[in-house]
Amino acid sequence: MSARTAVATRSLVALDIDGTLLNKAGHATKAVHDAAALAHAAGHHLVPATGRSLVGLLTAARTLSLTDGWAVASNGAHLVRLDPTAPGGYIAEEAHLFAPRPVIRRSQELLGGVVVAVEDVGVGWRVSRRLPDGILNGAQTITSVADLCATPATRVALLGPGIRRFVDALAATGVTVTPAGSDWVDVVKLGVSKATTLEEVRRRLDVPSGSTVAVGDDVNDEAMLRWAARGVAMAHAPARVRHAATETTGTLHDDGAATVLRSLVPEAALDPNLSPLAAQLAATVAAAPSTVTLRAWHGTGPALSSVTAWLLDDGEWRVHAPVPAGTGATMRGLEVAARAAGLAFPVAEDAPRARWRRTTLTDAPSSYELPLWRP
Repeated sequence: MSARTAVATRSLVALDIDGTLLNKAGHATKAVHDAAALAHAAGHHLVPATGRSLVGLLTAARTLSLTDGWAVASNGAHLVRLDPTAPGGYIAEEAHLFAPRPVIRRSQELLGGVVVAVEDVGVGWRVSRRLPDGILNGAQTITSVADLCATPATRVALLGPGIRRFVDALAATGVTVTPAGSDWVDVVKLGVSKATTLEEVRRRLDVPSGSTVAVGDDVNDEAMLRWAARGVAMAHAPARVRHAATETTGTLHDDGAATVLRSLVPEAALDPNLSPLAAQLAATVAAAPSTVTLRAWHGTGPALSSVTAWLLDDGEWRVHAPVPAGTGATMRGLEVAARAAGLAFPVAEDAPRARWRRTTLTDAPSSYELPLWRP
């Protein structure tokens, strides 16, 4: 099997955030963190797919240590590539805009006192009336309804008592409307959903449709769960969401998402006696079709700033997977973890790590390449 084939058969794993990975306080358990890191190290593409605005997605992604790769925000209205080296931590790839005036005006006809919020991309929201802190992600800027209607939008949130009952009437203005509770509906461009934008990610990554997984817990996840070959609903999800899925996992309290993520990891990495670094190295090597070469970079001291596994494919080096627990470790720590995982690597009698030292500039931090394989 070639490295290219191995990459093509990895899974695209779409992960809802709130209620799936994070609790109401915005925290993830250690089990979820560890399982996500293992799945990442095994080479799977972990794609956060959330109803949160872009600024809310970025906050959650940092909490989950998912700071690189593709991500979907605002129920599919935004497609970005997370990149810690880019301004703001992301590169915008697509934004689906629509004219918000018809749906905003219709909401005012249907329900007096409705609060209108229009996403202010990368910042927060422009709002017709300030909402209590914690309701919306990011900053709020008071704006007249006339101005909110005047500019194309990626996402509009409409808030008012019982507004959910007007979903069909609002959708009739030519938009996609998704309830987020009885008093809140989200509006995006007609035909846009988490599923449609995830399909764009799948095509860009060249992942087979049969290698798609999605995990979610709410009505805005229904299309995503139907889209995935393996759609997994959280046990606490509404019945209609569970019916859209192919299977059900545990609740948020039970770390149901972690159970799904661990099911994607090679058995060799699931030994509870392994450290996180040893487990991730085991996952990386077990999922690779040939010898893995770790590329490790030092920061300003002995601690490593990053560790990534690479494969040589038809004479060209390709990234296989990150090793998240390698950040902050040392080269000696990598060797100890590799041995604990039952992996082999070349050893020279004198100055073994010096043999693998690579650097292009005399004043640059050292980098190392260390081949790993299972004997």
